[in-house]
This record gives sequence, structure tokens and C-alpha cells, in this order.
Amino acid sequence: MSTPTTEATQDQAVIITETAAREIKNIIETQELDLDKVRLRVGVKGGGCSGFSYLLDLTESQKDSDELFEQHGIKIIIDPKSLLYLSGVTVDFKDELMGRGFVFNNPNATSSCGCGSSFAV
Repeated sequence: MSTPTTEATQDQAVIITETAAREIKNIIETQELDLDKVRLRVGVKGGGCSGFSYLLDLTESQKDSDELFEQHGIKIIIDPKSLLYLSGVTVDFKDELMGRGFVFNNPNATSSCGCGSSFAV
């Protein structure tokens, strides 16, 4: 866990919008978690209709191999394998008439499914 905390740039990691950060903080507060201890794990896993699915999880555990970033007061961890697929991804939060939820804008994706929760590279 000796990885330094850095401000993410578009080239190096996931970008969390202020709107998404606000929603993440609301979830942390609602679940009565400690903002200083909790991390937002962002990752990918095999599956979904397009090949890979996005993963968002609040956790207090961090592996030595995880990259650690901080944005808008949120500590973000990404495993090295996921980082290959997520570099430059923007995570936003939409609250609209047709639904609400986190939205991923992945410039690396060659295609994505209609629901937006899986992608291919």
C-alpha cells in the first residue's frame, strides 16, 4: 500500500466527475461508512453482452498491487489489469427521467451494449 495518492489525469486513470463524487459520498454517508477508510474500487471483469463489464465497489481493503488515486475527496483504487482497459474512462452519475445511475464514458471501447454496462476493446 505504498502507492502514492495522485490526482488522476486523463492519461493515467479513471476520471470521476463532481456529480459522481457527490453521489458516492452520499452512498458512503447513507451506509455510515468512514470516508477516510473506504475506497472506491473501479475495475472490469469478463462478461456482459459485449465482453467486459464495469465494476464499482466500496471497500476498505486494498491490495499492494492496486493503484491509488484521489479525486474530489474520493480515494479510488484500480487493479493493474483493469487499469489497462480503464485508462481515460470518465465515470459520471445521471439522474434523469428514464433512470438514474453511474455512466461510463470509455474512449478505449470499440463497442458497448445498449444498457451501457459492458464494452469491448
